[in-house]
Amino acid sequence: MVASEKVLMRYDPDLPLRLATDASPYGLGAVLSYVTREGDERPIAYASRTLNKAEGNYSQIDKEGLSIVWAVKKFFNYLCERYFTLITDHQPLKFIFSPSRGIPAMSAARQQRYAIFLSGMNYTIGYRNSKANANADGLSRLPIPTTSPSSEDETSEKLFYTAIMDSAPLGPVIIARVSRQDPILSQVIKCVQQDIWPQNVTQALQPFYTRRHELTVQQNCLLWGYRLLVPQKLHKQILNMLNDGHLGIVRMKNLARSYFWWPGLDKDIEKMAKSCSGCAMSQPDPLLTPLHPWRWPDKPWQRIHIDYAGPFLNFMFLVIVDAHTKWVEIIPTATSTSSATINILSTTFARYGIPEQVVSDNGPQFTSEDFRAFMSSNGIKHTRSAPYHLATNGLAERMVQSFKNAMKAAKHDEGSMNLKLARFLLAYRNSPHSTTGESPASLMFGRRLRIRLDICTPRIQTHVTGKLQKQEQHHSQASPRTFSTGDHVLVRDYRGYERWQHGQISSQTGTHNYEIEISPEVIWRRHSDQIVLASNPVPPPQAT
Repeated sequence: MVASEKVLMRYDPDLPLRLATDASPYGLGAVLSYVTREGDERPIAYASRTLNKAEGNYSQIDKEGLSIVWAVKKFFNYLCERYFTLITDHQPLKFIFSPSRGIPAMSAARQQRYAIFLSGMNYTIGYRNSKANANADGLSRLPIPTTSPSSEDETSEKLFYTAIMDSAPLGPVIIARVSRQDPILSQVIKCVQQDIWPQNVTQALQPFYTRRHELTVQQNCLLWGYRLLVPQKLHKQILNMLNDGHLGIVRMKNLARSYFWWPGLDKDIEKMAKSCSGCAMSQPDPLLTPLHPWRWPDKPWQRIHIDYAGPFLNFMFLVIVDAHTKWVEIIPTATSTSSATINILSTTFARYGIPEQVVSDNGPQFTSEDFRAFMSSNGIKHTRSAPYHLATNGLAERMVQSFKNAMKAAKHDEGSMNLKLARFLLAYRNSPHSTTGESPASLMFGRRLRIRLDICTPRIQTHVTGKLQKQEQHHSQASPRTFSTGDHVLVRDYRGYERWQHGQISSQTGTHNYEIEISPEVIWRRHSDQIVLASNPVPPPQAT
């Protein structure tokens, strides 16, 4: 009767289309209808099918989303290049699949894939309560008793999560078992799978309830978007893994947000970092020195900053930092001569290429004739900071500080010095940087490095400009000081007896750097922070 001509309409390309869908615990239903000129709905076709075993384990929101995608594929020949209206009785999907909104960042992975598929269709979506959606609801509760093949994303989804988690010492089997034993997560998993939440939500359930439309269950593990929800019993083990590299509170938070979540995660990281004796005893003082930010390079390995750390742990360490990606190389060496430095840089350049600019301090190995010839022969612009003005090479100086603090914190960890250095470099290169918002590895190679945390669970130039603008605004209150050739000035003297010496500007070597003639035989290089105009000009003494 329902499939007879008395009920079904013939296809009419001039009438608007409406597709109503619904999902029951065991089936899917869909009705494709026309809206007549009188405003009535007249069906064109019906469809239903039984859920397979894997789909039967979906949460209700995933079943409802599946019903929409399945129905669109089923009636694709009717809907392709036609504007139509989707009707669902599941209110959250109206916002997740709305073509006028962006895909919510923390939506479940399956819902994001459904939304991406639907973005290729021309439609609008509306909500209708279950009683008014009885046509599709009835079909979903009386589906055709045949099971279609597994949904097309099920196999790839299993491979995705299994490849990342299955071989883990702390893998999905352990996490799923402990989650079932956890009084809170076990209740949340049940609510997500049944899509039924208590009317009076307890305080313990509230953080999960507010994220209920973004929670999914994969391999019996609970996920918020792509982040694994860790049961209480495993919090300490995860926190210890996060602290492997002794990265500090900010970097550990950034790293954790790529993998895990539980209520109060940030506070737990702060508490754990403060209780770590190694981190507590080696934490640095805050940096208060005003900065003149460098321009962010256009590409990786365009400008690098170098400096030596040591003697430290019976070695000297050449620290190399790429200004674009923040990628770090730290090479231990027995000596810090020009020859040793050139050999290390030659090996590094063979790996990453020759940079356009190298920034260093005024160490003897960087001011030697051999090093100057090495820079010149490779077409590298060598920029040296003004003496006693460390901020010019601040990128390398800060890296030296971070490296020393991490190695001191790892003093009592197992392993050799080289092993501890390797742990620090791996953790640092894979941790999002506070300036770029991305990890050095992602910017350098376009991918994250695989680390131990990847075993446990299944992503640019966006933040940098804002960070630099904030730095410039912060320091814009300082009045710029510029000098002209021939100006009589007082120059900072660091030899210990007179604080200032009279001199005359002979040339400008950089934005803030000048050469000052103290006497015909003596030329000093100073930063503008180390120069003031002389109120009573005194010409430099003449040569005798």
